[in-house]
Amino acid sequence: MVVGYGIITFRLHDCRSLKEKRSVVKSVIHQIQNHFNVSVAEVGANDMHQTAEIGFALVGNSRPVVNSKMDKILNLANDLRFAQVINSEMEMMVL
Repeated sequence: MVVGYGIITFRLHDCRSLKEKRSVVKSVIHQIQNHFNVSVAEVGANDMHQTAEIGFALVGNSRPVVNSKMDKILNLANDLRFAQVINSEMEMMVL
């Protein structure tokens, strides 16, 4: 079994309140979940208006498949118009 997980840090340019941030973060999480059927959650920077940290995790039986899906998640995150990726960390482990 191969487990892939990562954290993507976003800069949210137009958010001036936590309510606006929550709306953007929900949209990002929803898009990633719908496209890739992975577990996604906000995992950090909860009190910062213009920064969001989104964590994701997925499980598969093949290292190349999990790696490919993680790359596609990062590509989708880079293509989002309302948030800019400023950092990402991804890892895989074989159990």
